[in-house]
Amino acid sequence: MFKNRKIMSRMLIKPAAATVSAALQQQQRQQQQYVIRRWKSFLHNNSNNANRRAAKSTATATAAATTQRHGTSGDFIQPLDVRRSFSTSHKMPSSSKALTLDNINPNFIAMEYAVRGPLVIRAGEIEKELEKGVKKPFDQVIRANIGDCHAMGQQPLTFLRQLMALTFETRLLDSPEYPEDVKKRACAILNGCQGQSVGSYTDSAGLEVVRRQVAQYIEKRDGGIASDWQDVYLTAGASPGIKSILSMINSEVGCKPPGVMVPIPQYPLYSATISEYGMTKVDYYLEEETGWSLGRKELQRSYDEAKKVCNPRALVVINPGNPTGQVLTRENIEEIIKFAHENKVLLLADEVYQDNVYDKNSKFWSFKKVAYEMGEPYRNLEMVSFLSTSKGYLGECGIRGGYMEVLNLDPKVKAMLTKSITAALCSTTAGQVAVSALVNPPQPGEPSYDLYKKERDGILAALKERAELVHKALNSFEGYKVNPVQGAMYVFPQIEIPPKAIEAAKAKGMAPDVFYAFELLETSGICIVPGSGFGQKPGTWHFRSTILPQTDKLKLMMEKFRVFHAEFMKKYK
Repeated sequence: MFKNRKIMSRMLIKPAAATVSAALQQQQRQQQQYVIRRWKSFLHNNSNNANRRAAKSTATATAAATTQRHGTSGDFIQPLDVRRSFSTSHKMPSSSKALTLDNINPNFIAMEYAVRGPLVIRAGEIEKELEKGVKKPFDQVIRANIGDCHAMGQQPLTFLRQLMALTFETRLLDSPEYPEDVKKRACAILNGCQGQSVGSYTDSAGLEVVRRQVAQYIEKRDGGIASDWQDVYLTAGASPGIKSILSMINSEVGCKPPGVMVPIPQYPLYSATISEYGMTKVDYYLEEETGWSLGRKELQRSYDEAKKVCNPRALVVINPGNPTGQVLTRENIEEIIKFAHENKVLLLADEVYQDNVYDKNSKFWSFKKVAYEMGEPYRNLEMVSFLSTSKGYLGECGIRGGYMEVLNLDPKVKAMLTKSITAALCSTTAGQVAVSALVNPPQPGEPSYDLYKKERDGILAALKERAELVHKALNSFEGYKVNPVQGAMYVFPQIEIPPKAIEAAKAKGMAPDVFYAFELLETSGICIVPGSGFGQKPGTWHFRSTILPQTDKLKLMMEKFRVFHAEFMKKYK
């Protein structure tokens, strides 16, 4: 069998935070205050539970847990300055532990990741309550808070899972149940592994055979523009690649801290990482009125204001957009590239949703392709682009596969990036196999092609249907403004929250959109993410919801949402 694998392999592959307005500060303060309160409650719960377990006092544990979970409206409100609130003003009780909130890196406390924040913790609590028979006005929690395709019922592609099965259990290569084209691909990967096993370490940047496949995929995607496989780094999803680049640029220049320009609304990975690294987040606003487009004038305004307090080093662009679901036009991309060149900032192109385009009038253009076709000097722009197996049509979030293509960096800087990545040894081989499946799928005429095409097209068609369904449903709600979902996996509607509801939120120490989201969760079991977790213009309120629940469940979710919103407006109008 081993000999056959080598022969098959030879047949197939040749070794070939800026300043913000006072209103925005107030809005962010309300959100952070509530997040801090929830996390402190959560931490107190864990601490008290441990003490009660030691005392074996089950009855007391149940009562105290209930009290702490629900509490009263203002019990845990803390100041915005997280460092002071945890390290001086509100010190935790003395402990025998070596690590306490007083002596760990305060950036860990300051960082927040909205899509897995307090609402999601409460959603998990509700699920456990439902399991125990607690009566609710609903029988299930619908987690529309995160882009987890398979958790929402999407079935894995047969081709990808077969490829993984064959690379992880090589005895299956002798089975007639697996198509020959999948076997050939599996053998090519195995022959690229030390010891012909995916249980071995790979090069830090990933398996050469897969990196070459990625380069070929990029060339085909961009119409023949060359891609060097040595510019490709395989990562455990897009996130580690993004964090590695942000870590690399985390250096003061001209006695000013580094800044990172991010779109508002933005994906919370960026704000969380920027906080964790002690960098400055520089906000630039997308224009909701024009379908979440990005204006050159707004980019320059943001950059010029930020220069007073930090040194903007990088510009993040998410296309198609998360959480906003827009697809940038080519003209818009050209403006962004010109801005990045003229202001000498590294462009980070988050393009993980490039296969998720539903609008017939929209098209995905890679930043690399547009920059190259613009000619000199733009084709030499320093840029990093990211792709993930978690999105697109694969939706393999848990396998953790992705890549980044690093373009036009100084060779000495690129060498330092490679050196830093070696400290993590390598990304998972499972994720690297998934990347191979993404970039080297079955081709017409191969045994696996028809099934692969049917499954892929079916997933994308269903997502398109749901994008239209969600837009139409939410657009019919009183006080909602909803842009069409052109791409990605989310909708980000604007809500008019009545003054009475805003006052009720204030009384509970919550931002109005957080209040709305908690009311929705407790009333209907639908878990969404408040817009303040992504950023939004002062005085506006939004939320992000995925379009991922299967169509029948999504229709049910929209009906529950409609009933809730009507009652909410009736109650607080």
